Amino acid sequence: MEILVCVKRVPDPAENEIEINSDGTDIERDDLVYSVNEWDNYAVEEAIQIKDKVGGSVTVVTVGDEEADEVLRREMAMGADKGIHINDETLEETDGLGVAKALKAVVEKGNYDLILTGAQADDGAAQVGGMLAALLDLPYASLVNYIEIIDDNTLKIGREIEGGNQEISEIKLPCVLSIQTGINEPRYVGIRGIRKVAGVEIPEMELSDLGLSEDEVAPRVKRLDYFIPEMGEGAEILEGDMEEVAEKLVELLKAKGGIK
Repeated sequence: MEILVCVKRVPDPAENEIEINSDGTDIERDDLVYSVNEWDNYAVEEAIQIKDKVGGSVTVVTVGDEEADEVLRREMAMGADKGIHINDETLEETDGLGVAKALKAVVEKGNYDLILTGAQADDGAAQVGGMLAALLDLPYASLVNYIEIIDDNTLKIGREIEGGNQEISEIKLPCVLSIQTGINEPRYVGIRGIRKVAGVEIPEMELSDLGLSEDEVAPRVKRLDYFIPEMGEGAEILEGDMEEVAEKLVELLKAKGGIK
């Protein structure tokens, strides 16, 4: 099975104190520590596990500047076979649709049975996977936390839905899936693996290589402002046994007009 996994280089929340810059147009990016997007890491691990079961290859692709190369190499050290780096300054200012268009062009240059993305990335929009599937006119499922191979043409998938419930479906290949964290346990990437792929040539592509123009990836959505929400009043902790807490809660709700 030929699998393409879309990955992204993002600020590592575990290693950074995220602050908004002085003019409120972005986060302060000086001296940030970056890593692969957490959700994408689970997608790569799932792709590798599928390859180990049925054969084939795993290709990782990213849209980003020169430094995004490190993310591709990390995922190749993890077990991906190949990398593709889409590196064009025009894409630095694009939106989710522009990224999806660039990824669509990559998919059409290959012959992939399965395309995986993370459920979301650092901006929390969770839109590229769905947009990519729509542009390719392929079946799509989001928040996937279980994959079982039925046959050469069909997967059984589980999706996390409201209330902690699980939705089980069958989906035809080729398809696009957005992977949720918890579907697996991503393997550890050691120094030896990173050194092994350090010299591997990773092809870079610009818009012209993808057959795209600047107008086609021009952003339709522009971010106007970043701000930190004002803190509300602190929570009130109700103490006592269950019956006492329940009585206090009812009185508070009555006092605030929540119940009569």
